[in-house]
Amino acid sequence: MKKIVLFLLIAVFSYAESTFSDPQPTFDNPRKLVIQLYDSEVTKVNHNLSSIYNILKEYPSESLKVVVIAYGNGMRALKNDYDAKTLTRIQSLMEYDVEFIGCRNTMETMKWSESDFIDDIEYVQAGIVEIIERQVSGYVGIIAY
Repeated sequence: MKKIVLFLLIAVFSYAESTFSDPQPTFDNPRKLVIQLYDSEVTKVNHNLSSIYNILKEYPSESLKVVVIAYGNGMRALKNDYDAKTLTRIQSLMEYDVEFIGCRNTMETMKWSESDFIDDIEYVQAGIVEIIERQVSGYVGIIAY
């Protein structure tokens, strides 16, 4: 009996896959996701990075655009002196075309400069405004803790 149950579980999970709503995501019509990052606690940041990896695994290549916009305390997660393993994961996501955008208002308040942050981050004046504008242009917004 145990072998039958095990076989059934393996069969069910091996055929489980995500179904996508119409119109299907494609290169020309990708799903667009904006994630706001406003907390720099290492466990929370890594949980969010894991979620991004899981999302990327489900969508066909180049049918998903992911943008992470950091502001407030979340900007600390993009600094050169942040947790080295986490920064490696962030840079790995950048290789998969995940955009990371930082907030200049936060930088000015904290007296930080671009040299304080890892390479390849884009910057906008107000991170929260960028999130709003991305949502207006069709991005689905997710709040990351």
